[in-house]
Formats: sequence, C-alpha cells, structure tokens
Amino acid sequence: MNTGFRDTSEQDKLLATKPRRWPLLIGGVVILLAVLALAGGGRMRQMLSAGSAVSLARLSVATVGVAPLIRDVAGEGRVVAAQSPTLYAQGAGTVTLAVQAGDPVKRGQVLARVDSPELTNRLAQERSNVDALRADLARAEVEARQQAAALQSAYENARIDQQTAQNDLARQTQAFEAGATARMQVERAQDALAKSKLALDQAQSLRGLKTDSLALDVQAKKSALARQQLLAADLERQVAELAVRSPVDGQVGQLFIADRTNVARDAKLLSVIDLSALEVQMQVAESFARELQPGMPGEISGNGQQWAGQVSSVSPEVVNGEVAARLRFAGQQPEQLRQNQRLSVRVLLDRRDQVLGVARGSFVDESGGSYAYVVRNGYAEKVAVKLGARSLDRVEVLSGLAAGDRVVISGSDNFKGADRVLIAD
Repeated sequence: MNTGFRDTSEQDKLLATKPRRWPLLIGGVVILLAVLALAGGGRMRQMLSAGSAVSLARLSVATVGVAPLIRDVAGEGRVVAAQSPTLYAQGAGTVTLAVQAGDPVKRGQVLARVDSPELTNRLAQERSNVDALRADLARAEVEARQQAAALQSAYENARIDQQTAQNDLARQTQAFEAGATARMQVERAQDALAKSKLALDQAQSLRGLKTDSLALDVQAKKSALARQQLLAADLERQVAELAVRSPVDGQVGQLFIADRTNVARDAKLLSVIDLSALEVQMQVAESFARELQPGMPGEISGNGQQWAGQVSSVSPEVVNGEVAARLRFAGQQPEQLRQNQRLSVRVLLDRRDQVLGVARGSFVDESGGSYAYVVRNGYAEKVAVKLGARSLDRVEVLSGLAAGDRVVISGSDNFKGADRVLIAD
C-alpha cells in the first residue's frame, strides 16, 4: 500500500497558443474602406468635406421667384356701434327709468327722469330774483323819467328867466336913453341878465350830468337783470336735462342703475347703441399698428359673406402690446349684424406686383434676416442676404439671392450655424 501523497503533475496541462486575429480585422477594415472609396469616391469626399450631414426630409425648401407681394394684417374683430353714448345724471336725486335694456328708442325720447328738489328750488328762487330785478329796473326807469322831466323844467325856467332879464334890460336901456330912469336901473337889469345866464348854464349842465347818471343807473339795473336771467336760464336748462333723452336712434344698451335709485350728480345711468352705424373693431399687434392709417382698404367676412371695409380710426393708446383699430363698411351696411358679433377682418397694408421674394419661414426669425442657406449640388451653403418687406406668406429679397435659388426656409436650426452642410437624400 502506497501511503505517499500524489503531486499535481497530473493536473497541469499545456494549453496551445491561439493565433492573434486583430491584425486581420484591421486589414479587413482597410480593404472595406478601399472598396467603398472605389465604389463611391465622390460621395465619400463630399461627406468628408462637409461639416455635417442633414436629411432633406427634416427641411423645408422654397424657390426664390418674382411674384406679387401682399402685405396685410388679419385677425378677428367684433361688431361695435360707431356711436354708443353713455348718459349721466345732470343733478343729484332719485332716478325713474322709463325704458329697459334692449328697448328700441328714438332720438329725443325720454329714457329716464331725475327728481332733484335742490335744483327745482334753486330755479324757483332765481326766477323770483328775476322778477324782483325786473321791478327794480322798471322803478329806476320811472324815476329816471321823472327826474329828467324835473331837470328839463328847471332848464326851461332858467331859459325863460334869462329871456325875461334880457327883455327887462332892453326896456331899462330905452328908458335911460329917454331920460325916464336912472342908470342904476340899467345896471341892475344887466346884473339880473348875467345872473339868469349863469343859472341857465348851470341848469343845462346839471341836466346833462343828471341824465347821464340816471342812464347809468338804469343800465346797471338792466345788467343785473340780464345776469340774473342767464342764471335762471342755466338752471332751467339743468332742470330740463333732468329728463334724460336719447341722443340717437337705436336701442338701450346697458342700465347701470336700478329704478328709483338715488344717485349723485354725474352718475352713470344707461347707454344707448346706435345700430344705424356699425363698425368692426380688431386688435392689432403694435408692430403693425405703426403702418395702419385711416382710409386703408380692408375686408370683413362672416356668416358666409364678405364685405369691403375701410379703416376709420386707429387708437393712439397701446394696451398689452396691441392697438385697437376700427373698420367701417365701405358700402351699404349689412343687415342682421349684432353688437359684439365676431367677424374676420383683413387690412391691406401694401401690394406690389413684381417683387423678388421667397416663401416666409422660420429662417427669417432664426437668422434675423441676415443670412440664409441655399441648396446647391447637394449642399446647403450659408449666404449673406438682405430682406425687405414681409407679408404673412412671403418675404422680399433685396440682395444675396437670385431667382431660381432654392432656400431652406425652415429646419436650418439643424445646421448649428455651419457654413456648409451636406444634404442627405
């Protein structure tokens, strides 16, 4: 019996060395590249010369050509009344409504009444003041006539006294010359004549001054009466305006208060819509609003019909980046239109027949209009361009492109700004 330990000689085996294959793989790749180079050398050179390759299916290409360029702005508008006045209370008081929202009204029809005791009382007071001033004027005129008569009488008496003194002087002179009287009598007659002349001059002057003074007093009374009459007339107008009347033919729009409501002066009462003159209001982006001008032609469509329009006004205020523009119907106003009804609106900004341009795409915004990619011989080449007027579907080409050039109008963001890109079919 063998008690010794067995060694590991029976477990160790010599493995055969495997041949190395990577040189063969490298050689195969080289051979394959050579075959491809021989088979499609031109295409391979294209791929190596281009910065990248993009599939044509991922691009939109348009051809530059000469065609009409129509610049317009389109959007949705709503029907609004050209006149839609809002009526206000002309005084504080209780309002009694005579109509309801939607009622048809005529021009001058009473829509509401404001009961204002304050205005009514003021009008009564001012009318009473007018009567009092009219009585004062009449009294001043009577007094002026009386004083004028008295002054005229005093003047006539002074004139008669002068004539008497003159006649007496003549008699005294004749008597003195005949020796029948003394010189003292003649001198007295002369003094009396001089005194009478002075009295006549004073009477005449006083009559003129007093007449002017009386005329001024009467004129002052007349002015006070006229002023008071104007004040009363204004109050009469205010009281008359307490009856709120419709300024146009149309219908009641909105009631801002309930019936029998106590309101303050200048409170909003109701609105009236003039349905005989309707316009269409649209919101236009601020960039287009700079070119909108009253009188520009437009088109209004809705209910399966189309009407010619014209820009009537453009708001000077920009709200949320938009401007409100209104169009009126160029011809007869269509029937069956409603306030706030939605219609499609298109305004023609410019039209040119022979313009070199290309279809508008995202390349206009992506490049800022400074360059475009032109497809030539399987490549998209970056070309500097200058663009002009732009419409919704076309853009004018000023320089850099020629008729017949094929331009990548969208998808050029795949080029990553490369100068030359291979287009793969």
